[in-house]
Amino acid sequence: MSRKISELLARQQVLQERAAQERADFALHFEPIEKPLSWADKGIDAFNFVKGTPVLWTSAFAVLAHYKPKLASKALAVGWGAVKLLKTAKKLV
Repeated sequence: MSRKISELLARQQVLQERAAQERADFALHFEPIEKPLSWADKGIDAFNFVKGTPVLWTSAFAVLAHYKPKLASKALAVGWGAVKLLKTAKKLV
């Protein structure tokens, strides 16, 4: 039994060293795109925050409509067109 355990421990040590080497190699290749990916992650977080708080974007649009009604109507038209386009694309896929 102890021989089997020692073999398993040796195999575990080899696998841990191999995993550490693979992580180091991956980190080396990942480094150039790390910053752009962090910005993309921040953008996704911001989008999910805005998506999850409709009161925020509804209030922002209400303020825009109050102070700049022409810009708000253009934004509404573009947004409505984008929603229709996305719904159509969803049906096709």
